[in-house]
Amino acid sequence: MSSRSRSGAAALRSRASVFAALGDETRLSVLGRLAKGEPQSIARLTEGTRLTRQAVTKHLRVLEDAGVVRSVRIGRESRFTLEPRPIDEARDFLDLVSRQWDDALARLKAFVES
Repeated sequence: MSSRSRSGAAALRSRASVFAALGDETRLSVLGRLAKGEPQSIARLTEGTRLTRQAVTKHLRVLEDAGVVRSVRIGRESRFTLEPRPIDEARDFLDLVSRQWDDALARLKAFVES
């Protein structure tokens, strides 16, 4: 396998992990809270929800493994922040796929009309 195909496979795995992490309603809710820009503790992320700290911790680990969240230890607690780069890369990928579909549909339309 060439280094290009290995790097392409790694990029694909990375994108897949981001999409998988974003494919959960609870994780999207947690990301929404983190998108406000302020680092937040697990206790703060559970405020006003029915989620337990354990549940939020589990979801944060999935998000962290996908690279969309990072944590910083401050004293006895961890503070979590949104890492937008992987989400931006996922959006760029979706834009590329959308353009490819638009091009394919335009070619099909031109073929059918000719």
